[in-house]
Amino acid sequence: MNRILATAIAGLLALPAYAEGDAEAGKKAFNKCKSCHLIADPAGEVIVKGGKTGPNLYGVAGRTAGTVEGFKYGDSIVEAGENGLVWDEETFVSYAQDPKAFLKDYLGETSAKSKMTFKLKKGAEDVYAYIVSVSGE
Repeated sequence: MNRILATAIAGLLALPAYAEGDAEAGKKAFNKCKSCHLIADPAGEVIVKGGKTGPNLYGVAGRTAGTVEGFKYGDSIVEAGENGLVWDEETFVSYAQDPKAFLKDYLGETSAKSKMTFKLKKGAEDVYAYIVSVSGE
């Protein structure tokens, strides 16, 4: 019996660990984000009208950090992208919760900075799920 239990536990531990956000809750939470960010598809069709202080978040999943064409990023986020930072749910959520601390940790540099000063204390996984849902991913 113990061997069966141990096998079951080992099998569970082998499953990928990820948190799936609620896209519907993320739609509401994105209201905090749209003062700086918009979501517009590659053809320029605006899905969510928003500010242009931050980059377009369409297709953020799987995108290398600091690479939206025509957007002027800060040095630290560009460096993070050059060092392999690709947005997935885990990195997006961590960054959104505290951008400056995330970059300091990711780059291992106490001088790292982020132009994004807003901290999304809760619901970042929902916002990510919403962005993915409207990005056709």
